Amino acid sequence: MSTTGDKILDTALSKIGEKSLFTKELEHALERNEVDLVVHSLKDLPTVLPPGFTIGAICKRENPHDAVVFHPKLVGKTLETLPEKSVVGTSSLRRAAQLQRKFPHLEFRSIRGNLNTRLRKLDEQQEFSAIILATAGLQRMGWHNRVGQILHPEECMYAVGQGALGVEVRAKDQDILDLVGVLHDPETLLRCIAERAFLRHLEGGCSVPVAVHTAMKDGQLYLTGGVWSLDGSDNIQDTMQATIHVPAQHEDGPEDDPQLVGITARNIPRGPQLAAQNLGISLANLLLSKGAKNILDVARQLNDAH
Repeated sequence: MSTTGDKILDTALSKIGEKSLFTKELEHALERNEVDLVVHSLKDLPTVLPPGFTIGAICKRENPHDAVVFHPKLVGKTLETLPEKSVVGTSSLRRAAQLQRKFPHLEFRSIRGNLNTRLRKLDEQQEFSAIILATAGLQRMGWHNRVGQILHPEECMYAVGQGALGVEVRAKDQDILDLVGVLHDPETLLRCIAERAFLRHLEGGCSVPVAVHTAMKDGQLYLTGGVWSLDGSDNIQDTMQATIHVPAQHEDGPEDDPQLVGITARNIPRGPQLAAQNLGISLANLLLSKGAKNILDVARQLNDAH
């Protein structure tokens, strides 16, 4: 099914001013019982879902990092080795802010369209030397061979939920919830709860540069989060960790409202989910105490003004 975000291709996503760009039409179909579940890229799902909907499954995450795809003439280059003033296409404020800071010799310009369209613009027009895309999307399409460079967190942290698929269902549809619940990948779930809680507490969205990096190691969940000014010159980031053991799935827990940041996972113990959510909130509070709100407010105003 096509969505608003698929149809409006001449405007940067952050300018359209609609929170549920890639989800609205799909949610209407869910509401009208025309479909029973909807599969999204989790990063397209707002941290607050409309009433009556929930994310019933988060599948095992693909590589969450961003990838650089180069113009055929520049294969073998990296962002570092691209000539001065080379133009790099990305429609993401998050990517542009971080990469401008890291690679000041490059110019970043908006590029829109689905993967096919963007790759065609890169290959056939001489405007772009490279474009930045999610590695996961390229892998799912079987286009691994186009990945010229994978960006590490030191160069570019990823979007909240990037690389994971979310299955959205009607919140009261117990049969479907039970059906899709087995698809939850516990580690991905906990990492994404922490990431989504961080973003929600910062009140970030498409129109501000917010990025994260999470890792699960020896019973510790590490969450790094950052906010940037639009040009990347201002940046606040930090890392926190919490002790969380990846739980095995178990039978249903209590029936009270089980949603955390829009996610229902009754077959995963509640304790680790709450710990992951608290980690996200704590990191957001730490960044806010260091002045993140001001950076985000300015970024929002500038973005709205353009």
